[in-house]
Amino acid sequence: MLIKKNMKKYLLLLLGAGYGFTLQAQPERWQQKIKYTIDANLDVNTNIVNGKEKITYWNNSPDTLNRLFIHLYWNAFQPGSMMDVRSKELGKIILGKNRKGEPVQDWDPRVRDRISNLNEKEIGYQRVKSLTIDGQQQNLVEHETILEVQLKKPILPHSATDLAINFEAQVPEQIRRSGRDNEEGVRYSMSQWYPKMVEYDYQGWNANPYIAREFYGVWGSYDVQLTLDKHYLVAATGTVQNPDEVGFGYGKLAGVPENASEETTWHFTADSVHDFVWAADNQYKLIKRKIEKGPLFYFVYKSKSEKDDSDWNTLADSVAYVYPYIARTFGAYPYHNYSFIQGGDGGMEYPMATLIKSASLGTALHEFGHNWYQGILGSNESLYPWMDEGGATYFQTRIYGWLHHDSTWYSPSYKSYYYLAKSGLEEPMSTHSDHYNTNFAYGAAAYGKGAVFYDQLGYIIGKKNMDAFLLRYFNTWGFKHPNANDLIRVAEKESGLELEWYKNYWVYSTKTIDYAIDKISSQNDHAVVELSRKGEMPMPLDVLVTYKDGKQEMYNIPLGMMFGHKPADNDYYPWIFAKEWRWTSPTYQLELSRPNTDIKSVQIDPYQQMADINRDNNTID
Repeated sequence: MLIKKNMKKYLLLLLGAGYGFTLQAQPERWQQKIKYTIDANLDVNTNIVNGKEKITYWNNSPDTLNRLFIHLYWNAFQPGSMMDVRSKELGKIILGKNRKGEPVQDWDPRVRDRISNLNEKEIGYQRVKSLTIDGQQQNLVEHETILEVQLKKPILPHSATDLAINFEAQVPEQIRRSGRDNEEGVRYSMSQWYPKMVEYDYQGWNANPYIAREFYGVWGSYDVQLTLDKHYLVAATGTVQNPDEVGFGYGKLAGVPENASEETTWHFTADSVHDFVWAADNQYKLIKRKIEKGPLFYFVYKSKSEKDDSDWNTLADSVAYVYPYIARTFGAYPYHNYSFIQGGDGGMEYPMATLIKSASLGTALHEFGHNWYQGILGSNESLYPWMDEGGATYFQTRIYGWLHHDSTWYSPSYKSYYYLAKSGLEEPMSTHSDHYNTNFAYGAAAYGKGAVFYDQLGYIIGKKNMDAFLLRYFNTWGFKHPNANDLIRVAEKESGLELEWYKNYWVYSTKTIDYAIDKISSQNDHAVVELSRKGEMPMPLDVLVTYKDGKQEMYNIPLGMMFGHKPADNDYYPWIFAKEWRWTSPTYQLELSRPNTDIKSVQIDPYQQMADINRDNNTID
């Protein structure tokens, strides 16, 4: 009976309950699917959440599952937790001294040793009071932030099962991402607030204990009802289903709902997402911007002054202005709405929403960019943090450069990488996000070196190919959890070039790039530029030659392992494609079209998009 019931449910999924969006050329890779139905009540006096959660879980894998894992993130906010211990241990690492001569500790300044000092009313916790499958209580083993569910009956391949969970949670004092009463006075920032299924994929379970790093979740749908004091405005993942009941400008009513009850139930739904965040405050204000042929943007913030209103309206206008460029460059945002919510302890991304501390356009763009790399593509942030954080940083800086007509928009990411590469603390970007030796190395790698990966890829394959790659990557791998190889294969298909070498060097090693112009000699009345590779990582080269008569030529030297070369990036000057440089050869002779007496200067990589750690040897005048 159970098998027939689950098979029917599975067939319904295949026939009619697929994802809400169709993207072209979807590759075939199985992945799990989930449906959450959550009914939760928040007591604003005790900061306690009581919830009932129904989960329908489809096992689309070829494997029989004898156990499940569930995240209980808020258990990290207790003295002695893994997050607490990890933060204090990193705090013992001294990175150097600041301008005042004081030691700089490696811990996250938002966390430090604060968890150790939380009292019973300030800690966070999530307690699963019961978990049943088909009415039968399951065996539960709590591993702090991971709940192991030892199944009494296995979940067979290509079948589905229903879980019923009763839980209680205490909202912690705001320390990292989740919590209450942050520095800006936002009452509740409700991320990682519910028992959340751990993702099971082709590499197995991703049951990572929570130590304040990254997230990874199962694609699915959410139907969430949140009941709390009616004076609180709620902003969340998804689309509000009862706008005229909740008030505050979501529907026709601008203020507090005029009902007899002191509480309001907010109803949100979301499809094709892998998480659900919400925030609530009794001083929140809501403003909107609707984009023609685009999403409805919500901006939710604490309105304490006219300046707050001005700043958030400026942010709203700026986001509305840049969105068409975003859609052309990175792909159209596929959901109905998106919310920028003041809350949390910095910028933090979630599907269809972000928590940000202030009306900073740079932060807002970075977090919005996450809805492409983390929200829609959904790469495994724990294994590939650079794919998401680097992608969002590339997104942010490229849009900012377009907005401000800044052709060197990418330079901050390169500076971050150079500092990392010369610090002696760099680790390969393939390091699991939880296991970097320092916070510094993790941050600089994921954000800085990760962003350079994307921009430098554009240098290798060419601007036109890069623009086409961004859209093809989005359209091919949306809602499919791509890995690093999936990304580079899209770039190969779009450019026609072999690029595995680039991924291997840049992601899996800490080898650096350093090319030099040694001298210019003459051969048969032609100048010969003698080049050498000083670094361990080979690259194709752009070499700009400027002649005394003002004319210029750009020579492109492809790397032999590419089996081809990029197209000309511009028509400012003639492009000449030289013979390939074999990676085993430390030197190369570039023969020019004119004698050396005509040369004014020779420069490697004039636009500085190749991450050469020593540019002092890149130019001869």
